[in-house]
Formats: sequence, structure tokens, C-alpha cells
Amino acid sequence: MINVEALVIRSTTYGESNKIITLYSKEMGKVGVMARGAKKPKSKLGPGSQLLTHGHYLFQKGRGLGTLYQGEAIETFRYIKSDLKAMAYAAYMVDMVDKLTEDAQPFPSLFEWLLKLLELLEEKRPPEVLRLIFDCRMLGLAGVAPEFDQCASCGGKEAPFSFSIAFGGFLCHQCARKDERSVSLPNAVSRLFYLFKRIDPNKIGDISIKPETIKFMTALLDAYYDHYSGLRLKTKQFIDQLEKMDY
Repeated sequence: MINVEALVIRSTTYGESNKIITLYSKEMGKVGVMARGAKKPKSKLGPGSQLLTHGHYLFQKGRGLGTLYQGEAIETFRYIKSDLKAMAYAAYMVDMVDKLTEDAQPFPSLFEWLLKLLELLEEKRPPEVLRLIFDCRMLGLAGVAPEFDQCASCGGKEAPFSFSIAFGGFLCHQCARKDERSVSLPNAVSRLFYLFKRIDPNKIGDISIKPETIKFMTALLDAYYDHYSGLRLKTKQFIDQLEKMDY
């Protein structure tokens, strides 16, 4: 029997009354377990098997799926689940973690980081800003982190910079001519990219960014992400639809 602190990052119905849930745990990384009878109205496993639940879980490990015996919720993120936009962004975050991590590979700092971002979403912090911070860090986990510390071509550190998908990040003023498709960055934007790549979520205060700046930065990261990652997430497509509707 194994006891872990975890987040439910995926929950799928299996049969009439069961669920298969994917836990992202501090101690073991990603683990799949069967929650038998979790869909029954009086099941003790029901509350803890909901998507976006943070809790303590007791399960028995098997060759494939484990078997869940207890799930005690610590935080259920009620506000997130009551707000369509917040839920969309939270679902995108856990979906990304699910797609970019391997089973049974512990990554305690990722667990703590994801949990903190969800807590900030629960506190009604701007989801668009939290997503930018999330994306800057997750690109590194995907192995395609853009260069936000210096010029990706010559290593120069003097602003202003441009952003180049082809070169994988910043280009200085001299090197920007090497990529005619590079996009000039205001100094404030290049500083935000630098900050978001390394910010400690526990130190995130009230970050105020103009909506047009958020859209500009998001569009650049989306284009970079689509070029290098190859992932096509339905949760991301849903966020794009919400933003088009100005939800």
C-alpha cells in the first residue's frame, strides 16, 4: 500500500460505476489508479476522484493500474470549478503536465509549482498571466525552452531584443537581421519573458499587465510552441475559443 500527496490531473469514467484517475504525486510522479465504485452516490472515493482535487491518496500498486482505497481531499478548488474561464485554464495546465510527463518519474518541484499556480487561480488571479508563467516553464520541461537570457545567436545580453522562432528565442539588435521573420520586442516584454522563465510561484504578487501585452506574448509563445512541440491539446483549443469570444 502506498500513501501519496497528489493532484488529480485526469478522471475518466470506466463502466457504470468506476473511474480511472491519473494522480500527479509529489512522491511518485504520475500514477494511474482504478477507483472502483467512485461514481456511486455514496462512494467514499467519489469526492477525491474528481478532476482538480488535491489530496492524500492510499492505493495498491499493480502491474498496470493501481487500485485506489482511500482519497482524502485537502483542496477541491471550488471557485475554479464554478467559473468556466478559470476551469478552462486549470484544465489546460493539468492536461499539459499529463502530456509532458512520464509515468512514475518523480518531479517534486513540478508538483509544488503546479499546485501553487492552481491555488493562485483559486484566489482569482488573472488566468492569462498565470498561463504565460506556466507556458514559459513548461516549454523547458518539453525540452524546447526558448532562450530568454541572451541572444540565441551571439550570446549578447544588451536590449533591445527581437523574438525568433527559427533561432529559438531572443535575437539582439545586430542579429535580428538574420531572421526576417523575427518580431521586435519592447524592453518591457523581453523583461517579462526573462522573469516568467524563472519566477518562483510563491513570490508572485499582483502582476498587472496590459491586455494587449498579454495577447502579444501569448501569440508569440503559441507560435513557438506549435512549431517545436507538435502537441495539439483540446484544452488549449477551448481557451482559444473563449478568448475569441472575449469571455
